[in-house]
Amino acid sequence: MAFQGKKLVNDPNAVVTEFIEGLVETFPGLQYLDGFPQVKVVLRADIPGNKYDKVAVISGGGSGHEPGQAGFVGEGMLTAAICGDVFTSPPVDSILAGIRAVTGPKGCLLIVTNYTGDRLNFGLAAEEAKSEGYKVEMVIVGDDCALPPPRGITGRRGLAGTVLIHKVAGAAAAAGLSLAEVAAEAQHASELVGTMGVALSVCTLPGQVTSDRLGPGLMELGLGIHGEPGAAVAELQPVEVVVSHVLKQILSMETQYVPIKRGSRVVLMINGLGATPIMELMIASGKAIPQLQLEHGLAVDRVYTGSFMTSLDMAGFSISIMKSEPSILDRLDAPTKAPYWPVGVEGDRPPAKIPVPVPPSHSSRNEEVQDEFNQPLELNEQGRILECAILAAVNAIIDVKDKLNDWDSKVGDGDCGSTMYRGAMAILDDMKKCYPLNVASETVNEIGTSIRRVMGGTSGILYAIFCKAAYTSLKESPDVTPEQWSRALEASIAAVSKYGRAERGYRTMLDALIPASIVLKENLDKGNDPVAAFVLSSEAAVNGAESTKEMQPQAGRSSYITGDVLSTVPDPGAMAAATWYRAAALAVEHKLKNAEN
Repeated sequence: MAFQGKKLVNDPNAVVTEFIEGLVETFPGLQYLDGFPQVKVVLRADIPGNKYDKVAVISGGGSGHEPGQAGFVGEGMLTAAICGDVFTSPPVDSILAGIRAVTGPKGCLLIVTNYTGDRLNFGLAAEEAKSEGYKVEMVIVGDDCALPPPRGITGRRGLAGTVLIHKVAGAAAAAGLSLAEVAAEAQHASELVGTMGVALSVCTLPGQVTSDRLGPGLMELGLGIHGEPGAAVAELQPVEVVVSHVLKQILSMETQYVPIKRGSRVVLMINGLGATPIMELMIASGKAIPQLQLEHGLAVDRVYTGSFMTSLDMAGFSISIMKSEPSILDRLDAPTKAPYWPVGVEGDRPPAKIPVPVPPSHSSRNEEVQDEFNQPLELNEQGRILECAILAAVNAIIDVKDKLNDWDSKVGDGDCGSTMYRGAMAILDDMKKCYPLNVASETVNEIGTSIRRVMGGTSGILYAIFCKAAYTSLKESPDVTPEQWSRALEASIAAVSKYGRAERGYRTMLDALIPASIVLKENLDKGNDPVAAFVLSSEAAVNGAESTKEMQPQAGRSSYITGDVLSTVPDPGAMAAATWYRAAALAVEHKLKNAEN
């Protein structure tokens, strides 16, 4: 079913002129001719009109392909861009105005995408300009590889590969070459490039309804850039499969669209069609490079990934492959001030990118005491108690996984139990291998490392901060006293509060841990039995967690939930903290009672 497309515009009939106004306000090096609405020409602000002493390079066509072509106006690339209405070739008078505005004694080169309207309008403008005494040459770019040849008099469509021709010609002109030499380089470059596009959606013209031509789960192969149907419709496939198909089509030895064979060197352009996130474009780029190298036997000299020639809000991408030559690379690497030409892509690239090794951590362990921090062959009393507490805590979390998820599904994103479960399983696994249980501080530090490795989201990083703060507090003493454990808990709570910006009463894990810390310290200060103090503090943790039902959240996703829902569900993070804390306390109490008996 077709529906009205949503656009951030004012008047659908004024989108091109308002785009140009915004463009030149954004980039100081650009200007436009005062001829709206008939004449829509973007040009370099530093061009002295008919006194320009280099070849002017001009391109253009229908709008809707931004940043092409106006975004590539700048020193070292286009001198001017002639903008038509959306998907409509610019009129002859507009093209002539652009030629007159920037062409000096050395003449101008018109780079035209191979569409009938563009060929005719730019062709007539070229002839008119010649009659006025201007030196004019024209190169028509047809890089489409979607349809098998021959295409009659129509020929191949001009697609995103045209942008590479802009760069080659602009650099040649900036180097001071003659019109004939600039045109020859542009013509040669246009014969080296092939492009094919894939669309996941149909574009919507301003003020018009969105077509329902392409249904869910489908993609179009071999489309143009004006919303016209592709050469074929197929079911959506993983991007690696799509990239493989497109590359085989462009590099087909049967059609021989491009003079590229095994052993050639190439330039790759991955071009977004308007609504494709850069993440997806980079994934396509990352899959295309090894396929070019391994399956097609090509060396990839340059890679350009981004949106260069779009089709309004179309989702999809095109791939352009250009045969690489030293002279081509020199032109592509030459400096330019065109605002939408990518930066940081020039220069030779290695055949393969080997990841940089992760630097080793600056551990507090030193070689003289390294053995002390390895997993001990025999546990001392502190080690046995610590092992008992850890095992009880993680097993308790494993047991309440589903309950935590259920609570979290009502007040959050439903994964609190799963996240805590991943941390618990990692601790169980790592404790068997490397926890130095006889050294409490190092064991706490290793727990933090385990958590940080597998627990995502806010809870993972907060528990990692919790453990690191406790480690810092404990690390000076190999034999940790109950008072030092109490101070470590206070330090951990302070760190979580500092970086998480939560306090007591905010309906978070701190609503369990802060009451526990207060009760533990009070009992120890009174000289009460440390184990009894630990158990009493765990009761305070449970009560604190339960009390979160009565709290209005100030942090996390729960802050967006209504009070009626919150009053029936405790905070899952607080309940998780109370669960492991209570389990550890009871386990220590049970172990020490058994030891006495």
